[in-house]
Amino acid sequence: MDTPKTRYARSRDGTYIAYQVFGTGPDLLLASPWISHLELAWEMEWWAEWLWALGRAARVIAMDQRGMGLSDRMTQVIDLETRVDDVRAVLDAADSDRATLYGQGLDGGAICAMFAATHPDRTAGLLLWTAQASGVRDVDYPWAPSASENEEFSRLIAETWGDEDLIEPLLTEAGVPLQAKDPTKRRLWARLMRYAASRGDALVHERVFDQTDYRGILPSIHVPTAILQPEGTPGTEEARWVASQIPDASVIPLPPSAEFPPELSNPARNLEAVRAFLSERRAEDAAFDRILATVLFTDVVDSTAKAVELGDRAWKELAERHHEAVRSQLARYRGQEIDTAGDGFFAAFDGPARAVRCAEAIGAGVRSLGIEVRAGLHTGECEVMGDKVGGIAVHIGARVAALARPGEVLVSNTVKDLVAGSGLVFEERGEHTLKGVPGEWRLYAVRRAA
Repeated sequence: MDTPKTRYARSRDGTYIAYQVFGTGPDLLLASPWISHLELAWEMEWWAEWLWALGRAARVIAMDQRGMGLSDRMTQVIDLETRVDDVRAVLDAADSDRATLYGQGLDGGAICAMFAATHPDRTAGLLLWTAQASGVRDVDYPWAPSASENEEFSRLIAETWGDEDLIEPLLTEAGVPLQAKDPTKRRLWARLMRYAASRGDALVHERVFDQTDYRGILPSIHVPTAILQPEGTPGTEEARWVASQIPDASVIPLPPSAEFPPELSNPARNLEAVRAFLSERRAEDAAFDRILATVLFTDVVDSTAKAVELGDRAWKELAERHHEAVRSQLARYRGQEIDTAGDGFFAAFDGPARAVRCAEAIGAGVRSLGIEVRAGLHTGECEVMGDKVGGIAVHIGARVAALARPGEVLVSNTVKDLVAGSGLVFEERGEHTLKGVPGEWRLYAVRRAA
């Protein structure tokens, strides 16, 4: 399978950020940590397999952070706000209005967490792979590296970066001890380092790491958040603390695996957790994208016989006048036309009484044209799909309309109960089984509208 095309987004300060888009499903922005190169990642078999599997669960938007891989270099330490704008630029370039953000390590986690706090309207959820919220240890944050440990890591970068004969200590410190001992994988890592950044670039990036601290924004993150954390590792307590600072955040423990880098750990379980999180967000979004609406269905009685009687031309003219009459009443009663099929209309209202009165007005209006309509209404929770509505409530409304007599406005018991006190009067039409809808439904015909 061909690797995705590398594209570029331009951040507000003019920096070009490299990104790739692949897969299908809900949008998932992947912000890798520390060392990355979008194109060479596909040459690392274990990483490529995980990426392709991720692309079967989501539309993945992967980015190289500034200073790394195919993105523009950093000549100095850049503040977090500027780096967060890189996320916005990539999402805009990828035509993503709303995405789940997957930040890996301190580097990727910081920009994703800050973006989620600043732009909750564009963030469906936040995933953090390990929860590092600060790059340097202090009294209130004992889990981060000490200043001397950071200095030692910078020394390893300066002396061994990209040299396959020397990088074993650097890879071990970075969390891949088993791969560090494998000559073949060590050569691959060394090549990845050389392509991802020069030694000087890597040192600038390390200074950014040392100065990153986003603990202060944790309480301001108000999107669904989960931290994926290898069990029993030193970062477990740190992950729990970070989760405790983010409202309603959770820690998802995963079995660790020393065979893979800490950014991935156990690939199969990592993928399973990501898929579950995306599925929850999809279900949650579906629940949010629901409204209470009254649906109205109308159609002309015996339209086929009428068309044969009048002939094609006269019937077309009559149908156009019918459509004008219906749309006039929909506008009057603030109904939304959802669909039109032949001589039938499907509309939605935010008030049941107005919907019933609109149906009555449509019936009275088209009688002067020498035709009768039947109408059916139901009120229920509907799924919003762009400018359409759907769901079981729509099916019920259509089934009710199919049972209406010529010239009749038939409603479900739900509609009758909701319009109590409106002056509308109904006659009971008994209990009915609606095709494809569970249970028995009591229906009522509108007798008059006061």
